[in-house]
Amino acid sequence: MSSSDVEHELEDVAVRDTKVSDAIDEPMRAIILDILAEETLTASDVHERLADRGIDRTENTVRHHINELRDAGLVDVVRFEEGRGGTIKYYGANTTVLSYSLPESADPAIEEMIDAVQPQIETALATLTDEYDDVTDEITAEMQPCEHCRTQKYETYVLLTVLRRAFVRANQDGESTYPTEEC
Repeated sequence: MSSSDVEHELEDVAVRDTKVSDAIDEPMRAIILDILAEETLTASDVHERLADRGIDRTENTVRHHINELRDAGLVDVVRFEEGRGGTIKYYGANTTVLSYSLPESADPAIEEMIDAVQPQIETALATLTDEYDDVTDEITAEMQPCEHCRTQKYETYVLLTVLRRAFVRANQDGESTYPTEEC
């Protein structure tokens, strides 16, 4: 094989939170997360929504998947109601899983948007690294499982987590104008 001097730059970072990816490796759980991102529901309600989408699972299976999502920290019990001899739990997603691919035709528009926000992102990153460097170091020290893993991109992961969650809050506070219709 020959080597080449082709210019190559890092273009993106794919985030794979093991807790999240392990929980949603089962496609049914990603669908349940999508349903619970729209409204808080009981397991029975989720079962009905799945049936409306043509997905046939037992209610016990749906409960199992909801419990797996809850155990992974992706779904919260947001309300309890006393009913017919028991307590009814209402669940809500606290995480949205996006599983899409951009069309290549979007590249020029994406580049234009990147150019538009890059200065603000650089300022935000400078603020985070300048003012929160000690906090980031403490967090990354807890993430590192062994001495040999010091080369991992833990700081990048922490900073991306902050930016992603800030984006979610900003998007919620601004009441997104993106359509939420089902496909």
